[in-house]
Amino acid sequence: MTPTETRRRELPFWLIAAILLAIAFGLVIGADASYRVIFRAVASGIWVTVFVTVIAYAFACLIGLGIASAGLSRHRLLREVATFYVEIIRGVPVLVLLFYMAFVAAPVMVAAWNLVTAPLQAVGLIEPASIRDFDLLWRAVVALVISYSAFLSEIFRAGLQSVDRGQIEAAKALGLSRFKVFRLIVLPQAFRTVLPPLGNDFVAMIKDSSLVSVLGVQDVTQLGKVYSSGTFLFFETYNVVAYVYLLMTVSLSLAVRGLERRLQRHRDFIGDRR
Repeated sequence: MTPTETRRRELPFWLIAAILLAIAFGLVIGADASYRVIFRAVASGIWVTVFVTVIAYAFACLIGLGIASAGLSRHRLLREVATFYVEIIRGVPVLVLLFYMAFVAAPVMVAAWNLVTAPLQAVGLIEPASIRDFDLLWRAVVALVISYSAFLSEIFRAGLQSVDRGQIEAAKALGLSRFKVFRLIVLPQAFRTVLPPLGNDFVAMIKDSSLVSVLGVQDVTQLGKVYSSGTFLFFETYNVVAYVYLLMTVSLSLAVRGLERRLQRHRDFIGDRR
């Protein structure tokens, strides 16, 4: 039996302990009135956390794939621009990027919009935009998209480069266009390779989404901060906040691990057939 098979058959004691701890704390929330009130107050921000995470991650994936494709382009200019973007954005902390997007880039974008649409504003077709029109929630989403797209582009780049060059050359020899080669040959195989790390980064974004609370976005962290500052129940409140995040992240981590095992079994099956 290989070490990998041994690990698969091991009883996950850590998971049993985590489940028992989650059940125990859930019973505490159900039995204690103060914990129930805190949970209801904090849980109302879960949808904001999920919304920010899903929207930001979806756009980050699209932009990251485009940057990865540009980084592997035959044109040097595209490669240099993609490398510049990745290196600069990865060097800026997410929190700093949030502040920069909220208080520096957003006013510039609004001013640029007013400048471009000035003729339409002059005839009364549209109203001048105000910085208040750019909601803080969307500023946070844009900041997360920019930050994570740089990291995801490296995952996509590694996945694209993992595809066997022989298959690409064979597809070209059969007369497939570059777009069809990418869509039918490269992308499906690269997607299977990058899916597990993409899942891990999705879990990481759920945790990093808590940073949007610094802008006053009413997510789980912000609601917990507001409630604890008003009641001084810091211990109880942040226990609940941590519990909510752990439920989301551990559940998704288990799903990612299950997906990895399924993909590995699929690869092993294909390898045995060959």
